[in-house]
Amino acid sequence: MTSSMYSASVPVLKQMLSALSDVLKKAEDHATAKGIDPNAYLGARLFPDMFPLTRQVQIASDFAKGIVSRLAGADVPSWENTETTFADLQALIAKTLAHVDSFTPEQFEQSEAREIVLRPGTPKEKKLSGNAYLLHYGLPQFFFHVTTSYAILRHNGIEVGKRDYMGAY
Repeated sequence: MTSSMYSASVPVLKQMLSALSDVLKKAEDHATAKGIDPNAYLGARLFPDMFPLTRQVQIASDFAKGIVSRLAGADVPSWENTETTFADLQALIAKTLAHVDSFTPEQFEQSEAREIVLRPGTPKEKKLSGNAYLLHYGLPQFFFHVTTSYAILRHNGIEVGKRDYMGAY
């Protein structure tokens, strides 16, 4: 039987990361077709105090790899987050998808009760059960950054809709 924690995380993360990849491809194609500098999209923000598109994608990737790693009891890999182009972001998403896909349902057994420690050893340290981490922190954070990436591009004229956001399911 597949762990419910696995089912609530891995397929969802894969669906949304794949959809994000497709939305980024549409943005890159739009920039090429219209002769727009891709950096106009990569550096776009919804508001001046928010992160630009590139950072939103990086953070979505960070949450995806962190969620599966922590729930499986594995170390969270540290990646540089130096992406500056659409190709770089596509490579990051591909690397993240490969990482997410590297875990088995068996690694998630008993993970709902596994203690997850965020920001260990700092004043912001927080301890959560695996269930609380996934449902109340990890997935909401991941969805925020995927949604914000989508919204940045939609706001900037990329013709995407809910089907693009949702991807294949």
